[in-house]
Amino acid sequence: MALKRPITPEAARIRMADLCARSEQCEHDIRQKLHKTGLSADTISDTINYLTENKFIDNKRFAQSYARDKCRFSSWGPYKIRLALSGKRISGSDITQALNGLEAEEIMEAARKVAKVKERSLNLHGETAKDDRMKLYRHIISRGFSPDMAKTVTKEFISATKPNE
Repeated sequence: MALKRPITPEAARIRMADLCARSEQCEHDIRQKLHKTGLSADTISDTINYLTENKFIDNKRFAQSYARDKCRFSSWGPYKIRLALSGKRISGSDITQALNGLEAEEIMEAARKVAKVKERSLNLHGETAKDDRMKLYRHIISRGFSPDMAKTVTKEFISATKPNE
């Protein structure tokens, strides 16, 4: 089994700059990647500083992109997005700004998309209607949407589906 050669600080800087140029990255993720290469803490800090100064890393830009993509493509609600960004050590003000950048209708559409997928496996008007309605409501909340939004969307789906006769 061959041992891996240690990566040089310059090679790490180039590799991380290339990664950041291809997709938005946050400081926390890049720091973790650099840590796995076995570089010293000083070298990691120097590389992070270089990437930040040259605008390869921008946590505010990352938060906005992340929030927009998770809402549109993964149908995540604001609470789940906030939690995920906090886990990436993004500042509270950057998270709030990113979430404020989302349109209310875009968030509502994501909640409807989540409900539509879940609703297929439920019977909102049968014998188990009460339990199934609660399942739908809880599922929407579990995807990061507010209880008020979950209630609104659940009511929309109950009234939109016709009871089986």
